[in-house]
Amino acid sequence: MSRERVSARIQQWVRPEIRVLNAYHVPPASGMIKLDAMENPYRWPDEMIAAWLEKLREASINRYPDPQASIVREGLRREMGVAASHDILLGNGSDEIIQMLALLVSARGRCILAPEPGFVMYRMIATMTGLDYLGIPLDANFDLDLDAMLAAVQQHQPALIFLALPNNPTGNLFSVDRVRAVIEAAEGLVILDEAYTAFTDADHLSFAEDYDNVLIMRTLSKVGLAGLRLGLLIGDAAWLAEIEKIRLPYNINVLTQLSAEFALENFQVIRQQTAAIRAERERLISELRNITTLQVWPSEANFVLVRTPEGRAREVFEALKLRNILVKCLDGSHPQLRDCLRLTVGEPTDSDQLLAALKDALAVVNS
Repeated sequence: MSRERVSARIQQWVRPEIRVLNAYHVPPASGMIKLDAMENPYRWPDEMIAAWLEKLREASINRYPDPQASIVREGLRREMGVAASHDILLGNGSDEIIQMLALLVSARGRCILAPEPGFVMYRMIATMTGLDYLGIPLDANFDLDLDAMLAAVQQHQPALIFLALPNNPTGNLFSVDRVRAVIEAAEGLVILDEAYTAFTDADHLSFAEDYDNVLIMRTLSKVGLAGLRLGLLIGDAAWLAEIEKIRLPYNINVLTQLSAEFALENFQVIRQQTAAIRAERERLISELRNITTLQVWPSEANFVLVRTPEGRAREVFEALKLRNILVKCLDGSHPQLRDCLRLTVGEPTDSDQLLAALKDALAVVNS
């Protein structure tokens, strides 16, 4: 078949809003110090890896997995302090949960609302599922612009509102009183996305007790299990029963379930690693603030947002790549992120190399 005929069929059958999308891009990182994706840099101790591999011997890969992943859900309930009054639904990462939520409410004229800059998948999944998307700019301090949020809620009454606590890519928590005001104004579902909850003392599970339109979304990706792709949604059983109708059967595979069970049985190791990342984050922020040409924001997550001198972010990003350090260049992604880079917190040696490379790169671009 000719290329022209393929193109014509694509034009005929693929929805226009999908044709104009760009696929989510993950840059190659082989041989790099990888500080672009908010991953836990630490591996498990050798003896723990050996015990995990022994656990995987139990896998019956010729059989379908437990469709409810019951043992995993009970382990998550225990380690995360989920009340007995709430249920847990699992997804293949948070992305699948966002997609399930969008499919749950998708109908002509409905929309998803989220503050921006924020997690790009809210917008992408809205488009994929036929929902309109409203992005409401944050204020100058990256907090919720409450007047703008409430005006948008009143005018559009979104089917879904996503509030990330802490927010990606800004790293901050939104003011609790503003979050409550948005929830109380909303008729639709409000999803509190706590992907980075392990790196802050804030905990918003009580919101799901206080409000019947609030669900809590979390993930194990940021605490060292990114390769498993395991996200969870916490909330009233009635809501989760409706979402269960959309969840594809056996979406959590046998190897993921066994690995998550093992990780939850050894969660003290994950907590120790998380504490180490939080301590390293504070050291990294302190050292970054000694680089006078950078603007550095505080963070409640496992990454730090910085602003380079005007017009220099991409040069610095490329200079770091030449030194085999991969960070996230946010310049051009949103007006409030001009000249910005997002730096994942790695091991202390990663931070040392990042800091040295940043100083060299900034010296070059400023010369």
